[in-house]
Amino acid sequence: MQSFIITLLNGLSYGLLLFMLSAGLTLIFSMLGVLNFAHASFYMLGAYVGFSVAARAGFWSALVVAPLVVGLLGAALERWLLRRVRGHGHLPELLLTFGAAYLLGELVKLGWGLGPLSARIPAALDGPLFSLYGAVFTRYRAFMMAVSLAMLATLVALLRVSKTGLIVRAALTHAQAVEALGHNVPRVFTGVFAAGTALAALAGVIGAPLFVIEPAMAESLGSIGFVVVVIGGLGSLSGALAASLLVGCVQTLAVASDLSLGDVMSLAGAALPPEWDALTLSQLAPLLPYLLLVAVLALRPRGLFGQRDDHA
Repeated sequence: MQSFIITLLNGLSYGLLLFMLSAGLTLIFSMLGVLNFAHASFYMLGAYVGFSVAARAGFWSALVVAPLVVGLLGAALERWLLRRVRGHGHLPELLLTFGAAYLLGELVKLGWGLGPLSARIPAALDGPLFSLYGAVFTRYRAFMMAVSLAMLATLVALLRVSKTGLIVRAALTHAQAVEALGHNVPRVFTGVFAAGTALAALAGVIGAPLFVIEPAMAESLGSIGFVVVVIGGLGSLSGALAASLLVGCVQTLAVASDLSLGDVMSLAGAALPPEWDALTLSQLAPLLPYLLLVAVLALRPRGLFGQRDDHA
């Protein structure tokens, strides 16, 4: 039981990291209607920029500088590229962000090389927070959870309570009225896109000490980010949170499990071919998010918290 609790906490911390990544993607889609295929590349860029800043000025500086730098790059992408194609429909937007993802990937390879990099956990956060019968929960994972929850509280406060959130929400449906009141709607959209990419970069900085920094990290974790957004429901921040925690816990528990696929199917009263019985849940863990995606789409195509008319 003690080991299960630690594994569950690790799953929650991983799920909250996924939420930090998917929250920016959800924010951009819900506010701008753009499914940003380059989002995972901004996550990767945040990890690389954070690594370089941390090597010179420390981890805490990287937490601030990397999201600012990547957020400005995201603002430039929206201001000078996305804005030019917005009037031509969603397909040009998708193709543009798809091309931007490849461009950012190649720029990272030119700037930092093809080899993997390893980010260090800061000394203040290194070591165990507590242990239960030999199973350890680290201080860094607790810090990652705290940052994710603080980010969630900030987003809710900004979007639901503050005047800025009121202006952003009004600009989506009554752009002309908002402009008549003296607000620059295109600038509002640029700010939203910049904030979304900055959140992806923050996830990259925080996740870097737990994962290897490499050019392929955008594809490896980015695909799971899209899975989370679709399972939760496109444009739903609460759905992204629920789906992130679900995927994080399921995948982490599967990795730590020693059950075989045959054991699971026997509990359900089903049989499998002998060559499949020996497969363990830990071996199948990378497939589980995609199996969840297929199951949710089959049972509830709009996602867990999605609306029927979301950007139809």
